[in-house]
Amino acid sequence: MEELVTLKHGAGGRAMRRLIEATLAAGFSEDGALEPESVGLAAMDDGAALRLGDRWLVVTTDSHVIHPVFFPGGDIGRLAVAGTVNDLAVMGAVEPMALTSAIIVEEGFRHADLARLQGSMRETCAEAGVTVVTGDTKVMGRGEIDGVVINTTGIGLTERVVPDCGLRPGDRLLVTGSIGDHGIALLARRHELDFEGELVSDVAPINRLIAAALEASVGGISAMKDPTRGGLASALHEMAEKSGVGITLHEPSIPVTPTVRSAAEMLGLDPLHIANEGKAIIGVRAERAEAVLAALRAHPLGREAAIVGACSAEHPGRVVLDTGLGRRLVSEVEGEPLPRIC
Repeated sequence: MEELVTLKHGAGGRAMRRLIEATLAAGFSEDGALEPESVGLAAMDDGAALRLGDRWLVVTTDSHVIHPVFFPGGDIGRLAVAGTVNDLAVMGAVEPMALTSAIIVEEGFRHADLARLQGSMRETCAEAGVTVVTGDTKVMGRGEIDGVVINTTGIGLTERVVPDCGLRPGDRLLVTGSIGDHGIALLARRHELDFEGELVSDVAPINRLIAAALEASVGGISAMKDPTRGGLASALHEMAEKSGVGITLHEPSIPVTPTVRSAAEMLGLDPLHIANEGKAIIGVRAERAEAVLAALRAHPLGREAAIVGACSAEHPGRVVLDTGLGRRLVSEVEGEPLPRIC
């Protein structure tokens, strides 16, 4: 039977990585075109890093599809800018130089909504300290796409690239805030679910938050990643596997808002598997963890930051959750309970 691409291949988990490694990325990073020190497609990181004199040019690109286009806390325009800025930031490029924007619009999309998205992109660029310098526009027929698709590419310079594969035994793991906000807010709006408490997406550019963490670390940050599709669980699995370490999470330390926790419980979802769009996972040498935590909490976007786990040489490639009463392996979902979240 012929194998077909399914929605699980776009969910950010193991199935997506297999599709990219086996098919989409095959050959591009094996032709000797990149210098040995460069970070290319084979690294499967949040972007590429190319040597440019005594610094690194970091490049990342992302395509954004989401339903609904407008949601509590943001829209696809804010998501497109923030997502690309954040991919640069978690590789160490916290001062983005420029963005590109390619927009594909479905026939019948409202002019007023397009103008609203453009305004949102401008505002988010201002927050991040960047602008869109070039782009492209296409219009498709009715039913050929779902409303609007936005692709953004970002470039930035850094003196030190931070990969997602640099964790070592003894490192502490920090998250920059509460998890699951984006995915649950979208689910509630999409299906018109009414939960007690306010559900708002966390979508935001976090490059200045990451800059504060890097400054406080004095070189002690070993790895970073933003836990978008697949949530905290998928991102940690990828980091553990690439780094060759085991990760133990302390469940009581993981920040989850009461509203998100109760909504997830009612829906049978695990907050560890739910997408985020304004958070980062940071691996830090143990002796610098408290300093980095203090720097994060001093920033408005990092007030709920927490040290949530540690790395060890035991069970390499696996993520274990310590509940306080026992331990269990954290699964990495194959599918996606919340399609079209970024």
